[in-house]
Amino acid sequence: MIVIKIGGSIVGGLNPSILDDFSELVKEQKVVIVHGGGKDVTNIANSMGKEQKFIMSPAGKRSRYTDKETAMIYTMVMSGKISKNITAMLESKGIASVGITGIDGGMIKADRKNKLMILNEKGRKMLIEGGFTGKVSRVNPKLINCLLDNDYVPVISPIAISDEFEFLNIDGDRAAANVAGALQSDVVIFITNVNGLMLDDQLVSSLSLEEAKNILPKIGPGMEKKVLACTEALSMGVKKAIIASGSIQNPIMSALKNKNCTVIS
Repeated sequence: MIVIKIGGSIVGGLNPSILDDFSELVKEQKVVIVHGGGKDVTNIANSMGKEQKFIMSPAGKRSRYTDKETAMIYTMVMSGKISKNITAMLESKGIASVGITGIDGGMIKADRKNKLMILNEKGRKMLIEGGFTGKVSRVNPKLINCLLDNDYVPVISPIAISDEFEFLNIDGDRAAANVAGALQSDVVIFITNVNGLMLDDQLVSSLSLEEAKNILPKIGPGMEKKVLACTEALSMGVKKAIIASGSIQNPIMSALKNKNCTVIS
């Protein structure tokens, strides 16, 4: 079993050979895809006249502020446009796939963040309403397994449902980690727009779980989230986590051969 997270920044720039990788992979493995797509959400929201607001955490992490209207646009773009583009891509190679969200079958439950601590324009900490952003609390893999058992590739959009039945924007990397953990996946691969974790201008090819946890404070915001997701997946029983580029030839097969990527195990 392999869970593959395709980052939002790379969806449009994937090497076409990734479809050949999927064709080979599904002959031997059960495959689950989780995708991102924040840039598309921003572009479509702006075109609809809904200006997107981004906030900065005290730790320096930039994220989208999701009010109710943005949550609806996020759901529409993720589960409509992006999910269906990926399923159509897979279908073009004869791979049967189904686009679903964490809402379907109550698959991904999340706790709504009531308050968010942010830095204001003057760099001072302040508390604001949490909006419709959530932290994954549990994953029920029953629907995923139902699709896998019938030879479909699930394509999962990172939208969760709260205990109050609200749609919540969740982080795609951490959604993938939690799905991989619930499925006790052998491998989770984070396909992104760089080869992996770079430190001192050098690609870090391998790390233990302990080394990855210790190195987190030294990593920049974008990659830190991916390494954190890797550590979470491994802590939940996943055997190996890989961060790899989606723009190289045969990106998935290269990652599984540990070529030009970061492997955490």
